[in-house]
Amino acid sequence: MNIVQRIEHWGDTHHPAWMDLVRIGLGVLLFVKGISFISDTTRLSELMNGLHFDLWSVMAVHIVAFAHLFGGFLIALGTLTRLACLIQIPILIVAVFFINLRQGFSYLNSELWLSVLVLGLVITFAIVGSGRLSMDEWAKNHDR
Repeated sequence: MNIVQRIEHWGDTHHPAWMDLVRIGLGVLLFVKGISFISDTTRLSELMNGLHFDLWSVMAVHIVAFAHLFGGFLIALGTLTRLACLIQIPILIVAVFFINLRQGFSYLNSELWLSVLVLGLVITFAIVGSGRLSMDEWAKNHDR
């Protein structure tokens, strides 16, 4: 049993039921953030322009929006939760350390605190997995 299998086993055995509701809420939040990125791409492009990714900013905006939409949907359903969370981690690290931190480390910067909270939750669910109220669990039980 390698280290990844040990982490998956530990996460599957130490997953309380209330965390499923937190996972669903996290997935819905990421999905809504993806919709807000699509509906206001100029705002996201302005945030990305500060990073001096001139050519890549438009592509990065679309990648982030797609990753949040698709990843949030998968996390909310509990399908491929660990993979969806692993895909979200680099995006959220950039959001916390390169985009939102430039706007100041104060209690008024709600986007920074939201990004830090979501990053912590995504890391948590990358470890503990999807839980009992998930499509993965349903598929595992109905596979027989």
